[in-house]
Amino acid sequence: MTGQSSAGSDFEAAVAELRATAFRADITVREIPAPQSLAPRAIALAADVRPDESGDSVYGTGRFVLLHDPEEPAAWDGAWRIVLFAQAPLETEIGTDPLLADVTWSWLMDALESRRARHRAASGTSTKTLSKGFGGLASEGDGAQIELRASWTPSGPFRPHVEAWAELVGMLAGLPPGSEGIAVLGARKAVRD
Repeated sequence: MTGQSSAGSDFEAAVAELRATAFRADITVREIPAPQSLAPRAIALAADVRPDESGDSVYGTGRFVLLHDPEEPAAWDGAWRIVLFAQAPLETEIGTDPLLADVTWSWLMDALESRRARHRAASGTSTKTLSKGFGGLASEGDGAQIELRASWTPSGPFRPHVEAWAELVGMLAGLPPGSEGIAVLGARKAVRD
């Protein structure tokens, strides 16, 4: 087997592992088109927390991308890289908390640790946004949102990493582990990019 076909079969095995992952019932996960310019091979997933009939979520959303480049880019420190995005609307008072960005990053690290998702070379940003509607949007009032963008190089199986991402998306939306079927109060419509 050549190096190229071996890399392809490694990627196909990783894809099969991600596709076989079961998620909690109140987070809908689907495969979406992967970015083409980041790596020779990629798979992308999208998650929405308790989406409505049209597929939109007022609670939170996220994206998970597994990249594979057998050339092992130096910045990745390996042939695999995970890139994630998660966002959720917040109550305005929570959005002003000076520790919110730090807590959001710690939730990701805790989710990875709780799933035993070994990793290295982690990096990311946590952004909190406060907003106020004017004119035709004045009725929406004040709002806040938290957004986390992160990447790391996974070691070992991939399933724990995608499970940790789904846990983070749920946590940002106010769904702690084990809270399926429990009402979430105070959700606001998230602004989509």
